[in-house]
Amino acid sequence: MPGPVKTEAVVLRSMRFGEADRILHLYTPGRGRVGAIAKGVRRARSRFGGRLEPFGRVDLVLHEGRSDLLTVTGAQILEPHRVLREDGRALDAAGRACDAVARLFEHAEPQPEVYRLLCHELTILDRAAAAPEKAAAAGFDHHANQLAFRLKLLHAGGFAPQLTSCAQCGEVDHLSGFSGAAGGVVCSSCEAGAFPLAQDAYGFLTDALAAPLARAPQAPTRALAQAERAIGETVEHHAGVHLRSARPVAP
Repeated sequence: MPGPVKTEAVVLRSMRFGEADRILHLYTPGRGRVGAIAKGVRRARSRFGGRLEPFGRVDLVLHEGRSDLLTVTGAQILEPHRVLREDGRALDAAGRACDAVARLFEHAEPQPEVYRLLCHELTILDRAAAAPEKAAAAGFDHHANQLAFRLKLLHAGGFAPQLTSCAQCGEVDHLSGFSGAAGGVVCSSCEAGAFPLAQDAYGFLTDALAAPLARAPQAPTRALAQAERAIGETVEHHAGVHLRSARPVAP
């Protein structure tokens, strides 16, 4: 029945609408992706103030009526992630992370693991922007971080690539290529139609999937490019989605 809905959410995107409103793309733990309208939010004396900025985690009260769009009636900031919005690379990475979630999980279906992963990623980016020297000393790399995030998104969605054995025949040795159509790594006997996957790229994929997101493994630029191609082909073949490049903008 129509009525109030209370939920946490991450603001994926915000678009101007009419003279003073905004349309919000939200990701929630219990409903997945939803759309909402924040009426009057662009007015100087809006009661929402700056609480509905993109990439913020918020506690919302929404009214659900007959429209596909819910109406924001209350909002409190849980994590504003202000620092990442002041850093070009972190802001770019946050936009790519939210865009990946929006494309891969576009339906209003509950995916609490995806929500938690997105919240964690935004917190990591915010902290890295707040202490860049500390992040650099710890080996933080935006490109590696974005690829690790996408791998974990695929795992949460149930279509992570097969990495432990050949996706065609099950062979566990001589894994030398990757096939998006097959769904993962392939051996030398099944590599027709696959692209060569170097050992360091394979190592990045397996390590990134297993390691905590905050400690994405380091890898050479060439290996990251191969890993990104593997992720991209998996997404296109098995989710029918094309993701933006994960490569960060120049500082």
